[in-house]
This record gives sequence, structure tokens and C-alpha cells, in this order.
Amino acid sequence: MAALSLKGVRKSYDGRQHVLHGIDVEIADGEFIVL
Repeated sequence: MAALSLKGVRKSYDGRQHVLHGIDVEIADGEFIVL
């Protein structure tokens, strides 16, 4: 069984302009997603 779990993902440009704030994603075996 394969799965992917991402917790608390954040992204910022130049350390000040935040574009993602604590994103959580869980992808179960057999699921298909597009980011």
C-alpha cells in the first residue's frame, strides 16, 4: 500500500511574501490528484 502525506507545507518568496500557509494533503493508495 502506497500513500503520500504532506503536513504543514509553506511557501514564501523572499521570506516575507507568503503564498501557502500550512497546507495539509493526504493521498491514499489508488487516488489521483493534480496540483
